[in-house]
Amino acid sequence: MKLHKEGRMILIGFFLAFLLISIALYVFVPAYYSYILMLPFWILFGFIVWFFRNPERFGESTVYDVIAPVDGKVVVIEEVEEKEFIKGKCIQLSIFMSPLNVHVNRYPVSGKVIYTKYHPGKYLVAFHPKSSELNERTTVVVETENKANVLFRQIAGAVARRIVLYAKEGDDANAGVEYGFIKFGSRLDIFLPLGTEILVKIGDKTKGGIQKIAELK
Repeated sequence: MKLHKEGRMILIGFFLAFLLISIALYVFVPAYYSYILMLPFWILFGFIVWFFRNPERFGESTVYDVIAPVDGKVVVIEEVEEKEFIKGKCIQLSIFMSPLNVHVNRYPVSGKVIYTKYHPGKYLVAFHPKSSELNERTTVVVETENKANVLFRQIAGAVARRIVLYAKEGDDANAGVEYGFIKFGSRLDIFLPLGTEILVKIGDKTKGGIQKIAELK
């Protein structure tokens, strides 16, 4: 299983800490009980390893396709007023990631990165209606070959306190290719032009990097 680079130091730190705890338990606690006490620590370590998995995915898309940027569940599809960059009405499609989902963030469309910005903020639960405006977040805008502007945001949640953004203005964006990572549960919002055909519904599960979730017009 391939692990994400963002997890390497975290995994090393937890491994060393749990190893020292296990040694101490083995030395100071009778053998049978020490094994029982060690077990929760190594189950937790297994979960952390699982969280930082980074599966390779290779999907195909056209200039009109919008690809799921993350694994998760669709929690919002609605027309909204986007005030930061688009400054007008658009369609918001939000995907919530639980701690069990793959947390690699991928470009939903191909084109050119024309805007990026980091916003410090609060840590409301990621499914809170105001989390898109108030939480720690990043904003990225990609202009597609057919001149559509697609805006998407990484949003920290109550558990996620670390957003990693690799995208920079001027970068080439390729749908399905990694552009960031959020640690331990969060949400990703996509803002699409009015008239975009949405191919998922609220409650649907998404597969980042390979599933087509919308089609630009």
